[in-house]
Amino acid sequence: MATDYDAPRKTEEDLNEDSIEALKTRRSDKPAAVVDDDEADLAEGYELPGADLSGEELLVRVMPAQADEFTCASCFLVRHRSQIAREKDGLTYCRDCVG
Repeated sequence: MATDYDAPRKTEEDLNEDSIEALKTRRSDKPAAVVDDDEADLAEGYELPGADLSGEELLVRVMPAQADEFTCASCFLVRHRSQIAREKDGLTYCRDCVG
């Protein structure tokens, strides 16, 4: 936000008057309507730790690692071959784990 340094500055008295006027107008305003949300609707999206999820079905398609990918031996994430930092004893490590 640009600041106009040539504009006249307000004194403390002017600032106090502005804030008193603002308070007066707010006091005369009627309070806003209260939002009435049903607590049960809000709680539907939350899963508690240890909840029984045996009836849930996952809709995720799992693909095997591609020819240009590897699985890091430290973090076990599948990464692109350009992320290889070190190969030792047949194990491959990514840049994040080595660095």
